[in-house]
Amino acid sequence: MAYDADPIRALAARRGAWANIPPRCNRNNPICFSPYLYRARNLVERFFNKIKQCRRVATRYDRLAANHLAYSQLASIRLWLRVSESTT
Repeated sequence: MAYDADPIRALAARRGAWANIPPRCNRNNPICFSPYLYRARNLVERFFNKIKQCRRVATRYDRLAANHLAYSQLASIRLWLRVSESTT
């Protein structure tokens, strides 16, 4: 099943979300799709991929949610510092 499937869209709607998934070219009924929102979503997904390079974030070694959140924030700061260092 591909991302542009009616069951996936129905699940997102039941959870109160809007599935901004690019429609397949062979879809019979047109679906609302925002390429601008999709670009922003792609940025967020790439960010999570980058912080998951830290093994501790990816495998979730911490038992407490507060500890996992703290280390995720540290990984985000580390990533931000690395990016800002390369621009200066």
